[in-house]
Amino acid sequence: MAIMTLAQTRENLFAALETLRSSKVRSALTVLGIVIGVSSVISMAAIIQGLNKFVQDRVERLGSRTYFISRFPFGTDPSRLPERIRTRKYLEYNYAEFVRNAAPDVHIVTTFGTRGFFFGDSNRIISGDRSVEKVVIRGAEPEYTEAIPLFSIERGRFISAFDQEHARPVVVLGAAISESLFPNTDALGKTVRVNGAAYEVIGVFEHDQGLFLGPGVDIFVVIPLSNFKKQYPEAKELIMAFTVPENVNVETAHGEVIQTLRRLRRIPAGQENDFELSSPDFLSNLWNQLTGALVILTTVISSIGLLVGGIGVMNIMLISVTERTQEIGVRKAIGARRADVRLQFLLEAVVLTLVGGSIGILIGAGVSILVRTLVPSIPATLSYLWVSIGFAISVGVGLFFGYYPANLAANLDPIVCLRYE
Repeated sequence: MAIMTLAQTRENLFAALETLRSSKVRSALTVLGIVIGVSSVISMAAIIQGLNKFVQDRVERLGSRTYFISRFPFGTDPSRLPERIRTRKYLEYNYAEFVRNAAPDVHIVTTFGTRGFFFGDSNRIISGDRSVEKVVIRGAEPEYTEAIPLFSIERGRFISAFDQEHARPVVVLGAAISESLFPNTDALGKTVRVNGAAYEVIGVFEHDQGLFLGPGVDIFVVIPLSNFKKQYPEAKELIMAFTVPENVNVETAHGEVIQTLRRLRRIPAGQENDFELSSPDFLSNLWNQLTGALVILTTVISSIGLLVGGIGVMNIMLISVTERTQEIGVRKAIGARRADVRLQFLLEAVVLTLVGGSIGILIGAGVSILVRTLVPSIPATLSYLWVSIGFAISVGVGLFFGYYPANLAANLDPIVCLRYE
């Protein structure tokens, strides 16, 4: 009996493939929706999986025990914030020194300022006849790279206490800027002009391209904060970073910093803070919000594709039932049961959707390879789990949309079928 069932299944599969072969154009149009639906799911899953790894790595490189004090919440548009937040006082350059002295549970405290194109500022760095625009200028203290490991030195050195104390005109370049200005020579020791002011290059950062979550280190130039303050007095938006040692309770350290800043900013008791305390998790939170939107978009696109494909499968199977009415009558006349006929047409529907699903999975794999090649920082990966899900979706669509035509064929009267012209 088992051998007979296997033989019947094989026969039904061959019949399904023959149906596909005999109606190539119609079958191709039918599976197109399945291809779109499955490929969009597989592609987006691979990209999101790669981006998740990228974001996790970036959060770690920002410093898992590093926290930030800013005027506004990270990842927000200040122009859309309530007036009471938009009009908050700027952070001061001397806050870091006060926090160092008043917060014993805090390890590193440092302040930095930024002048970037995303603030509407125009920056240009020149060396000879070569120039780079749309760079981000950051004024930082010597402790900056300890607080934020993302800014890692590849060659040379970072800003020293002597550089900071004397506001020396020295600069550390992002790798992409260094390569653009000095393609055939080492940048160390060379002189560049940052917005017209001369600086000596003392170091070059490791490559970091960044992503949509913010500019990468590649487009940064970092100068001593004291020099930054002198050159760009209008750049008042400062951020303070501090680290908490592993053996210290984070909440205790946060409390010390918050109380110190409340005293410095003379915030009355009972009134809310006029500053924000953030951790690198803000990147994860921002990414999770974006992921949610991407998942919804992917779900909508794939659902439309699968619905269109499923309806197409149902239509082609209904046409197939009509065209093969006499064949159904003959099969029933020689002993085929309703279950046999139903199984045959269900298998045909599943084969149709499996072909579409397989093509969709291959396209999704191709997209993940393309993304990984074009953007190496995003390790887009096609996992076995999502391949299995792709096949499961294909089978599910075939069974769901193929059941009605299959059941219709199974319930046909063999006498009526044999008389059908």
